[in-house]
Amino acid sequence: MNARMWFDAFTVLIAVIFYAVAWPTLHVTHDVPVAVQPFIAALAAFPILLIRLNPALGWAISAGSALPIALAIPHQPGNEIPIQVVHILCLFALLFAVALRAAVPIVAVAWGATSLLLATTMTSDGAVTSAAWAWPIAFAAVVLFALLVRWLVQSRKKLLAQEEENELERARRAILEEKARIARDLHDVIAHHMSLVVVQAQTAPYRVAEVTPAARAEFESIGATAREALNEIRGMLGVLRSDGQLPEHAPQPKAADVLGLFEGARRAGVRIDWTIDGLLDPVPDSAGLALYRIIQESLSNASRHAPGAPVQVSIVVDTDALHLTVGNALSATVARPVGNGGHGLAGMRARALAVGGEVSAGPRADGGFEVRARLPISSSDLGSISTAGIGSGTQV
Repeated sequence: MNARMWFDAFTVLIAVIFYAVAWPTLHVTHDVPVAVQPFIAALAAFPILLIRLNPALGWAISAGSALPIALAIPHQPGNEIPIQVVHILCLFALLFAVALRAAVPIVAVAWGATSLLLATTMTSDGAVTSAAWAWPIAFAAVVLFALLVRWLVQSRKKLLAQEEENELERARRAILEEKARIARDLHDVIAHHMSLVVVQAQTAPYRVAEVTPAARAEFESIGATAREALNEIRGMLGVLRSDGQLPEHAPQPKAADVLGLFEGARRAGVRIDWTIDGLLDPVPDSAGLALYRIIQESLSNASRHAPGAPVQVSIVVDTDALHLTVGNALSATVARPVGNGGHGLAGMRARALAVGGEVSAGPRADGGFEVRARLPISSSDLGSISTAGIGSGTQV
């Protein structure tokens, strides 16, 4: 059962206890015919059943029945209280629930009416009557405590909602930053190749012998189109650069640069072992950049989440795709706090998707973690692929 069901069951139990007390003791406090006693006891005990569903209605029934009981039913000699103690306890509970959930004006009306009911219906003698003014204070204390609890609960809900909103905003910002970084990298790669197209088109008439006027005009048209495309690309993506560097001054890593990445991770203390099957130099720049960034993020995640654990990297260059596997064993060291995080996988998937590839990640059977990626490449870019490993290393 959930919390609401438990609360309802507890409320029913309290109502039954109240009724079991009110009915047998009603003749002690009031002069009531035996046949009417079950109904009077029900008015005293059963309104508490509405404490969760509609506390304002339950309070109205309880207070509305208390007034005629206090005024119309004779008291037994020596009884100063106009209604039964069970009825007063029910009023206290319902007033507390009204203060927790109802609007403030309704709470004020309920407090005033309840206080006036008990303060004005007491008998004219006895110790209870002499302290009748204490009833408004007692009910006011109940209302103020309920309002304090209500304010604390509402503040906690608002805080949780704000934290969730902040977390979503951080996630959106991290994804946007990664997308901007991908766009900047694509800008550099595309700008580099388009610049080569422009240069080749402009110099072709001087490098190739016996170029006809028609071919020269075609080369000039190709160069003009490439320059126009390059300017449009720079206009759309160049604004995403925040480092203040021109694309020509910010070369991007290629596939073969992952060897330097492995050596840098080794120098930083990562126990890394890598194998490469095939040649990385002919890999296209876009796929090579995605490969480099995915490995970089995977090594960074392994260092943060599994410090000291050995990391295995496998790269296989096929005729149509790059296959990457980065796995780490379960760390024997408690991972260091890494902040909010949680967006590295989204960035890796975005990198792979940008070149038509895919990334999958998840825990291994031995308790470690593994990242797998497939990045498509063109066989025409690779030429003859060697099946020998480029290199491997093991942290000593």
